[in-house]
Amino acid sequence: MTDSNAIYLVLDMENDLVHAEGPNGQGAYGEQVRQRDILANTRRALDKARAAGLRVGYVRVGFSPDYAECPPNSPIFGGAKAKGIFKLGTWGTEVHPDIAPQPGDFDIVKHRVSPFYSTQLEAILRGRDVRRIYCSGISTNAVVQAAVRDGHDRDFEMVVLEDCCCALSAEEHAAAMSNLQRFCRVTTSRDVRFD
Repeated sequence: MTDSNAIYLVLDMENDLVHAEGPNGQGAYGEQVRQRDILANTRRALDKARAAGLRVGYVRVGFSPDYAECPPNSPIFGGAKAKGIFKLGTWGTEVHPDIAPQPGDFDIVKHRVSPFYSTQLEAILRGRDVRRIYCSGISTNAVVQAAVRDGHDRDFEMVVLEDCCCALSAEEHAAAMSNLQRFCRVTTSRDVRFD
């Protein structure tokens, strides 16, 4: 039986961050994505979720071509305009093709770290009576941590697929996961059961 009150959210798995030809995929994020098999693990989790009939949603960070929503003083996003990254409508903000969305999946575009901040995410979840959120993505100590904490405080049951997440280093990932365990349940793409 499918958990009709659950969703799997794939967080920030876009080309600018995770693709081998993307600007961040050529650096530390890309190295961690490859070392931890993040794309293959996420593909496994997606296949299991879809086979169980679970809803799937993708969260992407992105800004208009003029970067009107981009916070200029943000240490994370402040340089996006100068670097030409996270621009909506470009290859960089598309989800990596190995884990591409399918018709009927939700697409949530955000302009800050948290997927809940100024997005339609909570309205979508409440409208479909979602109570449990499975999530994973890049990076563990940014979007995943924000999703878990904000989701927890909105009374959702949060579940993190640990082997589908990474940060700039193994140490950052481990520290983030250690902090998150107070707010969520932790599992892996191999162990998770969506039904």
